[in-house]
Amino acid sequence: MNEDILTLTLAGNEVWRFAVVFCILFGAFILGRIVAFFMARGAKRNEAAGEEITLRKLFMRSAAGPLTFLIFVGALDLAFLFIVMSGPVRQACETLVQLLVSVGIAFLLYRMVDILEYYLHKYAQGTESTLDDMLVPLFRKTFRVVIVIIAGLYVAESISGKPMSTIIAGFGLGGLAFALAAQDSIKNFFGSIMILLDKPFAVGERVSVDGYDGPIEEIGFRSTRIRTLSGHLVTIPNEKIAANNIENVGKRPYIRRLTNITITYDTPPEKIERAVKIIEEILDNHDGMKPDFPPRVFFNEFNAASLNIIVIYWYHPPEYWEFLRFSQKVNLQIMRAFEEEGIEFAFPTQTLYLANDDKRQLSLRMLGEDIRPEL
Repeated sequence: MNEDILTLTLAGNEVWRFAVVFCILFGAFILGRIVAFFMARGAKRNEAAGEEITLRKLFMRSAAGPLTFLIFVGALDLAFLFIVMSGPVRQACETLVQLLVSVGIAFLLYRMVDILEYYLHKYAQGTESTLDDMLVPLFRKTFRVVIVIIAGLYVAESISGKPMSTIIAGFGLGGLAFALAAQDSIKNFFGSIMILLDKPFAVGERVSVDGYDGPIEEIGFRSTRIRTLSGHLVTIPNEKIAANNIENVGKRPYIRRLTNITITYDTPPEKIERAVKIIEEILDNHDGMKPDFPPRVFFNEFNAASLNIIVIYWYHPPEYWEFLRFSQKVNLQIMRAFEEEGIEFAFPTQTLYLANDDKRQLSLRMLGEDIRPEL
């Protein structure tokens, strides 16, 4: 059978026909490379010039690959005209060209989604709501999935020769089995819906989820990506995020500092009061303070090796590096003021008391009589 088809295909084809086919395909390849080169170069030159991105620039950037593919398919269709083929073989080649054209158009539409995403993202940046910022990546993936499904159905219809309704019905019969096999994906999809409705965070906000701390980079149908503070990219399934405790660090209105200043046990009461007063004066109407959140300073605890002064203050707005700079300033002021007042900071120590010192005289009792040794 294969030998017969090969014989029918090669019969009546002179050498010049194959030479023409080769020249057409080679010329299409060169033309496609030239078109792709100039389109990519034009898009990069416009970007380097700092000009505003326009629809023409986006099209040049996205359509270079699909147009190269379609040029080659058109050349292949033209080349088939110069080859003598039997009826079945020519019909198969025409079907192949139709399929390749469909794939090329689907590829072009797939890349055009980047243009739609750009304008949606631009619109989302101009609104105050953060919901549309999260929906843009979901819309992009949805459009691309729809394009792939439609292209796949069209290819299946062309290959099988059956109506698309019949093919869709056949897919429906396997839908139950597919749903059972994709339980985790379905759970993640509904988890993403819950995230969008509940809005516990938005793209760009810093969160702490399941031990991972960092800003949100992307919210997808299946998972959410977090860039940790160490630089690693973590992908967490949406099902797990929806069922987990989420700490949204990016929405905190302030940064609270709670620290303990420890001083030695031999510090007299008046010095302790002076230490508390010094810290209160340093924090009085401090940078980043709001009237509703005044600082709190108290001598609150007798530690094992020190006297404890608890210090609490709130810094507004929650700019972390500014908060650290202010905390450093407070620490240095406390150290200088304590040094001037002769107040010593405590460090872990252990004191041993020996019996028979001036405050603890040694006494022994033997046979019911008290005997104090002569020392």
